[in-house]
Amino acid sequence: MTYEWIKALHVVAIISWMAGLLYLPRLFVYHADAPKGSDASETFKVMERRLLKAIMTPAMVVSWLAGLWLMMEMGWYKAGWFHAKLALVLALSGVHGLLARHVRLFARDANGKKSRYFRILNEVPTLIMIAVVVLVIVKPF
Repeated sequence: MTYEWIKALHVVAIISWMAGLLYLPRLFVYHADAPKGSDASETFKVMERRLLKAIMTPAMVVSWLAGLWLMMEMGWYKAGWFHAKLALVLALSGVHGLLARHVRLFARDANGKKSRYFRILNEVPTLIMIAVVVLVIVKPF
């Protein structure tokens, strides 16, 4: 019974984390085009900070904790597919860190990137997510 509850918690946390990983770069696309100091820019700063601090980071922590529990409980640390998944989740955590850095840069009006950069960055979590889902569902090795 505990396994099912932890798995459900893990899935909910992943959905929340992914929602943020997909939405935050989209906010950056619009923020990069907003004039510094404008009302729009200041609104984006609040939205970005709240998304990162109140949703994304807690969801990432819960995803990791529940995922590690599931890994130990099910013995997945022995499986090749899980090693690949773990590497991708580490990469996703790195993307999270990169996005957090951009939140800080925008907060200081120090962003030096164009909206095109954020449009491309927005695709990275999607590609990683697809690979993780295939590994977890198909378990190809």
